[in-house]
Amino acid sequence: MENIWTYLSTRPTDAGWLGWLIPTTLQTLALMVVLLVALAFILLFDRKVWAAVQMRKGPNVVGPFGLLQSFADFFKFVFKEIVIPAGADRIVFIIAPLISFVLAFAAWAVIPFDLGWVVSDINVGILYLFAISSLGVYGIIMGGWASNSKYPFLGSLRSAAQMVSYEVSIGFVIISVILLVGSVNLSDIVNSQNRGLGFLNWNFIPLFPMFVVFFVSALAETNRPPFDLPEAESELVAGYQVEYSSTLYLLFMIGEYLNIVLMCSMMTILFFGGWYSPIDLPILNAVPILWFGSKVVVFFFLFAMVKAIVPRYRYDQLMRIGWKIFLPLSLFWVVLVAGILIMFPGVAHALQSWRS
Repeated sequence: MENIWTYLSTRPTDAGWLGWLIPTTLQTLALMVVLLVALAFILLFDRKVWAAVQMRKGPNVVGPFGLLQSFADFFKFVFKEIVIPAGADRIVFIIAPLISFVLAFAAWAVIPFDLGWVVSDINVGILYLFAISSLGVYGIIMGGWASNSKYPFLGSLRSAAQMVSYEVSIGFVIISVILLVGSVNLSDIVNSQNRGLGFLNWNFIPLFPMFVVFFVSALAETNRPPFDLPEAESELVAGYQVEYSSTLYLLFMIGEYLNIVLMCSMMTILFFGGWYSPIDLPILNAVPILWFGSKVVVFFFLFAMVKAIVPRYRYDQLMRIGWKIFLPLSLFWVVLVAGILIMFPGVAHALQSWRS
């Protein structure tokens, strides 16, 4: 404890350790509020897209055009009674959704929305995200086990196997991006795509197969259709969260949608130039945060369309895609990118010169 206090009191800031703690706390709170408000409208957007595909209106009663429907749902969840099954482990049952909720927010600490618009611009941002995503599965496993029911338990086991399987493919995809860029800092990855001819310098052009693998793996990682096997209503009655209600269920849902939007942000950062415009003109880069938000919304629209039009896979098909197709493909692409950069140093030098 004394060492921690010594470290905080000797930080090289003008106002001591409070000069670091207070701004960081305010930034974190502001980010949480913005994410929660944005999440309300993203959830409405998801329901509207699904309704449009099915040729119906969707939410349209609460507020103009149904814009307040998500807020009404929020208050409904908050004021409902929390029901805990008699045979459940009460402590673990309550802690599980809190873990999912907290870890989903923690991952956003290293996501840069604009140049300098990041809570913590650490040099190992990718490794931090790997660590957080690896821990995220514990909330689901604990929730399924603590419910003391076979359906939630089976759903949590499915989720564990599914998330671990597709984390491997996502890891190799990100390694290929790191090899191409030469940095594990997310801001550096975005800045490396801001040279030359706008979108022609984005990573999705040389790494397009890896973008496809990342997109499909993100669907499986976040339990989105057609890979929502842990929540399959036809088999598991909503899976690991079937015994949850009220605020605890809401925490699971917020965590799930935060992870979905996080994956959309990662695709924006890794492959599509982050906050930079498709055409390298100063007037178009005047408000970079709008470009970042627009790209995230486009990817979320793709997530919503897949949910609406693609039928659910069987579990053996899900595992086959992850281990027999995506894993060899992503591993081959990592070897290919590394081999090109090693065997042809001129390519790496030209790439560095192009992006410097």
